[in-house]
Amino acid sequence: MAEKKTEKIRLGSGKLYCMEFTGTLPETSAICKEVNRLGYIQGGATIEYKPSFYEAKDDLGYVSKSILTEEEVTLKSGILTWNGATLEKLCSTARVTEDNAKKLRTVKIGGAGNSNGKKYVLCFHHTDKADGDVWIMIVGANENGFDMAFLKDKETVIDAEFKALPGDDQGTLITFIEETEKTV
Repeated sequence: MAEKKTEKIRLGSGKLYCMEFTGTLPETSAICKEVNRLGYIQGGATIEYKPSFYEAKDDLGYVSKSILTEEEVTLKSGILTWNGATLEKLCSTARVTEDNAKKLRTVKIGGAGNSNGKKYVLCFHHTDKADGDVWIMIVGANENGFDMAFLKDKETVIDAEFKALPGDDQGTLITFIEETEKTV
């Protein structure tokens, strides 16, 4: 008997959550909490998977063989709502201090020797009341830096690009979870 197909049209954006990676990928219910929201996002989120192959073939094109040699995954998103503490998750050399008496937060960035080496679990949660939710999780770090443009007539959005690292002992780069049937 053939398996029933349930392809869906996905419309809309979602929320991006982030927490420090402790060695095990958390359940979506553990990471998708308000306290872990990286910020509201603008421009959605993009997950990009790029495989690389090596191909060996004869000079006349009669025979060939290729093998997968490398995979690269990036998760990109524009972070619309943020504060100085957010920068600590976007930059491995960021050091955040808070002076509650003065109501000040100071972020120092830079100095390769200040790199904290932290990895983060990022979870993009796309909510779909009709067809069911989708969660996309990676383990990674922002390796693309960031820009902050303060313009007179536009909001300051930080474009983050997280490079995925293996999240388990199988080398998993993307964990895609979807509801197969929407529960009421």
